[in-house]
Amino acid sequence: MSLITLGINHKTAPVEIREQVAFTPERLPEALKQLQALPGVNEAAILSTCNRTEIYCSLDNSNNSADTDDINNKDQQIINWFSQFHNIPLATLSKHLYEHEHTDTIRHAFRVACGLDSMVLGEPQILGQMKQSYAEASQHGSLALLLGRLFQHAFTVAKQVRTDTAIGSSAVSVAFASVSLAKQIFGNLQPYTALMIGAGETIELAARHLHSSGIGHIIVANRTIERAQTLAKQFDAEAITLRDMPEHLERADIVISSTASSLPILGKGTVERALKKRKHKPIFMVDIAVPRDIEAEVDELDDVFLYTVDHLQEIITENLKSRQEAAEQAEEIIEAQVSEFLDWQKTLHAVDTIRDIREQSEALSEEVLEKTLKQIQQGQSAEDAVKFLARTLTNKFLHQPSAQLREAGKHGQKDVIAAARNLFLGKNKP
Repeated sequence: MSLITLGINHKTAPVEIREQVAFTPERLPEALKQLQALPGVNEAAILSTCNRTEIYCSLDNSNNSADTDDINNKDQQIINWFSQFHNIPLATLSKHLYEHEHTDTIRHAFRVACGLDSMVLGEPQILGQMKQSYAEASQHGSLALLLGRLFQHAFTVAKQVRTDTAIGSSAVSVAFASVSLAKQIFGNLQPYTALMIGAGETIELAARHLHSSGIGHIIVANRTIERAQTLAKQFDAEAITLRDMPEHLERADIVISSTASSLPILGKGTVERALKKRKHKPIFMVDIAVPRDIEAEVDELDDVFLYTVDHLQEIITENLKSRQEAAEQAEEIIEAQVSEFLDWQKTLHAVDTIRDIREQSEALSEEVLEKTLKQIQQGQSAEDAVKFLARTLTNKFLHQPSAQLREAGKHGQKDVIAAARNLFLGKNKP
């Protein structure tokens, strides 16, 4: 059997194309069923996120050889199905599609799981999405030994990379960097309150990071209360308008602002008044907006830690260097694990033979054991019965190999004799 991957991601296609080929949860079971019904497809799994859609399949190669023409034909069948399922022209799909075969599929799956193929290098969300993809394929019966093992091995590799490298230890997004700085300053965030000014994507992501970090309370301030309420619901937060913000500023230990305002919405005087009410308890502020939401003069106040997007960019640039170094280490781990997976797959060729030998041996054992027990029941001594059992089992186990070896000797098949010696006596035996 061979493995293939067909896919589209943020590197090969714009969002308009990615949207067209995404698999919704409702249609995923039918898609997996149709994929598995294609000629030569043994197993199938689908990974579909906002940045990528990938189809993983194991193909039947009955002769255990990776015939290139055969694989290409099956590849094209899957591509045709992909095009038809989403009703997207084949010519359009093909322009953005990438394909990987067997060893490259293994390597690609490991890299995806580790976040090395993500828009944000080393991001951890993709691993959870791969696990969800694996769970759905398992639930709908489209996974078996080879593809199932590939996903499980990918999860193990991702864990090793995160344990042995610093791939995920440094902030490489503005939102993540903001929250990381807050944790450096405050430590445990549970006793503190964060004020999020704005309700766009960056604020939502920062709120998500704060929420997952255990922040005590979140206040969302936005120009329209409806948008603030929509965002607040996700994090059991409080929603207010920008007009009401000065009244609530004194409650905020952390302020993160990102609006589209052309003028500052937080001035030095407003912050001063809040600090007095707080009895000069420090406030950590991050102004992500361009142009700025927070007046530059606020940085002159004692008890205010003010960071702008430029400060954060310096941190992110440095952290990206760190992640790049970690990514190089991760690639080395992945290459070693690809070899390990391929070695495991090679052992599958012997599985059927091992099973047949074991079944035959167990049948012989049952036959001889039954005869031995009858002898004991008929009054045979235990010692004689055990001798009969040992002698008969030895003769039965060795009868067929001995006969084949004599035939091999007769026809000068020295390689067969050498293989038998290696199997039964070990390489180091004379």
